[in-house]
Amino acid sequence: MTLVIDASIALAWCFEDEASRESDAIAERVRQSGAIVPGLFALEIGNILLQAERKGRLSAAAVSERLELLGQLALITDAETAGRAWRETQNLARAQRLTTYDAAYLELALRMGATLATRDRDLATAARSLGVPVLP
Repeated sequence: MTLVIDASIALAWCFEDEASRESDAIAERVRQSGAIVPGLFALEIGNILLQAERKGRLSAAAVSERLELLGQLALITDAETAGRAWRETQNLARAQRLTTYDAAYLELALRMGATLATRDRDLATAARSLGVPVLP
């Protein structure tokens, strides 16, 4: 089954104190089979890592290293995210009481008939309520 990963999962791979057996297992699945992400994924990850650098949590070299490692994964960026932002995603965010960012991951999982990998409780709850399989 297709896998959609959100930023919370990818960030667990970037910060040692956020890693878990579950996130490591998802990383292995992505290495073997790939995953799909919405168009905002790279910007969201880049911004969070930059904020971590600014706060002294990561060095600039560590940020570059993590971006390089993420860039080596078989992640397919969805080309339809932006075109759906003001209709499907906005409506989904409203109905499920999510941010539009989180709703973009859910919209993609729904559209692709995919499993959603997230550590975000609200997003996982919304996904399950709509019949989307959730990891971990």
